[in-house]
Amino acid sequence: MAQKNVLNPFAEFDIEKMMKEMKFPNMPNLDVSGLMTSQRKNMEAISQANKVALEGMQAVARRQAEIMREAMEEVSKVGQLMGTGATNPQEMSSKQAELARENMERSMERMRELAEMVAKSNSEAFEVLQRRMSEALEEFKDMMTRISDTK
Repeated sequence: MAQKNVLNPFAEFDIEKMMKEMKFPNMPNLDVSGLMTSQRKNMEAISQANKVALEGMQAVARRQAEIMREAMEEVSKVGQLMGTGATNPQEMSSKQAELARENMERSMERMRELAEMVAKSNSEAFEVLQRRMSEALEEFKDMMTRISDTK
């Protein structure tokens, strides 16, 4: 005798079988298998889009960590530069202004890079969903055509 799955009471639940047994008076030729396959593809597309988005966010997080490491190295270098060399207040002020300008430019470039990474990731994930939505619409049109042709 087969043992029941006590962890998941729905493990033996067959929705496709249940749908096939149901009667749809206005759609006697409803392709339940096709409908279930379409829904399965929808779930796979959502899963794929989530995977793409997650991979993109992981890449952004890795790049943020690299940027943090680079920034800490730059702070250390700036500390060394400021501790040596210029003793003249004007020269020191000029050096600080130049370092601040360089730091601002680097920061802006890094923010742009991260924004582009996020946008690319989001775009790739959306493309997966958009492609599936187009396929699902075509599948739905075909299914409705078959139903109306058989009436």
